[in-house]
Amino acid sequence: MRSSKRMIALVCAGAMSTWLSCTADKQQDEDTFNTQINGKEVNLYHLRNNHGMEMSVTNYGGRVVKLVVPNKDGQLEDVVLGFDSVQEYRESSEAYFGAAIGRYGNRIANGRFTLDGEEYELARNNGPNALHGGPGGFHNVVWEVVEFDDQRIVLQYISADWEEGYPGRLEVQMSYHLTDDNEFRIDYKANTDRKTVVNLTHHSFFNLNGAGKADVRDHVLQLNASAFTPVDSVLIPYGEIRAVAGTPFDFTKATAIGGRIDQDHEQLQFGGGYDHNFVLDKEEVGAMTLAATVFAPQTGIKMEVFTTEPGIQFYSGNFLDGSVSGKDGRTYGYRGAFCLETQHFPDSPNQPNFPSTELESGDTYTQTSIYKFSVQK
Repeated sequence: MRSSKRMIALVCAGAMSTWLSCTADKQQDEDTFNTQINGKEVNLYHLRNNHGMEMSVTNYGGRVVKLVVPNKDGQLEDVVLGFDSVQEYRESSEAYFGAAIGRYGNRIANGRFTLDGEEYELARNNGPNALHGGPGGFHNVVWEVVEFDDQRIVLQYISADWEEGYPGRLEVQMSYHLTDDNEFRIDYKANTDRKTVVNLTHHSFFNLNGAGKADVRDHVLQLNASAFTPVDSVLIPYGEIRAVAGTPFDFTKATAIGGRIDQDHEQLQFGGGYDHNFVLDKEEVGAMTLAATVFAPQTGIKMEVFTTEPGIQFYSGNFLDGSVSGKDGRTYGYRGAFCLETQHFPDSPNQPNFPSTELESGDTYTQTSIYKFSVQK
């Protein structure tokens, strides 16, 4: 593992006139992240590509703390919500800001599922349901850093048999790569010694106007999804795959996030806005395809999401309420961010007509998702 001073030098290298201020900023950041949790070392790691795009990652929860990209005027914007210290993440752990999610992203009904005739009971942390792997999920553990350089970090976590109620010892490796195409690329790999269910995802809260700057209702979203999975009042899918045509869920053409969000529609009422899984239009299972495009007119920042996964959860910041003070003391207000979580479908272990999330011993779980940034004037 590289020392903190070496990590600072990697991302601050450049013109000498900016090096000292960059070093001071990075050192201040690291002072609030260097700690130990349950006897494991936690640090902050800085990545930077050759075009000035930067990302900061903590191995506590595999969280993306900062993601800095240029806007249409050439100024840098931090486009993800987060906090200035590990302690704040621990105190607000259910916010999931920037976190790795597992073992099972999204909800499992009543915290139960059956696998090969045996019922498993999970920790319930979302009303009657299990959400995002439970309170001790991957967002709340310390990951081991197994590789690190100026553009890539590889994190590893071994989830014990029965952790949060899930069967099997699951070995997970996750790579974050900041490419020179201004992509934030995530590669996942997992193996188990016993049949289990796995659904990994990433949970950055994005605001392309800049974290804590205005809301995201002006962001223009397009989803390559002609169907979604409607839910009940506790956001568990019925098992139906419903066409989006003629509904406020039709983002097959670019539409402002806030354009129809307040319509009188049962599904919007259940979610308090958008908090739904969209079924991606794919000709080949597991193929890397464009899932979503988001554009912020204020900054000109465009984000494209590519994934090998069959679904994507679009969440419109419905539960942000201004009570959370984040980085630099900025308040995260109502609809102050959106999430696009690439995934298999919610509650798949209980829905036989959904794509399977079962992983057999001896098989390898893999998936790749990419968040690519550019400027559109």
